[in-house]
Amino acid sequence: MFVAGNFLAAVAGIIDFLLTVYMWVIIGRAVISWVNADPYNPIVRFLYEVTEPLLGRIRRALPVSMGGLDLSPVILIVIIMFLQSFLVPTLRQLAHGLG
Repeated sequence: MFVAGNFLAAVAGIIDFLLTVYMWVIIGRAVISWVNADPYNPIVRFLYEVTEPLLGRIRRALPVSMGGLDLSPVILIVIIMFLQSFLVPTLRQLAHGLG
């Protein structure tokens, strides 16, 4: 059973890492939106293409725009923080129980 525990611990670590990276990508997207960035820049296009699917869903589901201020990145970061504080520790505890 220790193999399953080690596997779950590795999955928890990867999920935690990916959520952290995605949170920084969202922050980068928000910072880029404040300046007049070139929309044809590959970095700007990457940030937009990676974040827009989730941010667009949040914008459609909730009226989060307040006077031109888009709060969907904040909501997505809160969701990521929830997953990091709930899902990752749960997986780690399951892994510890199996190991």
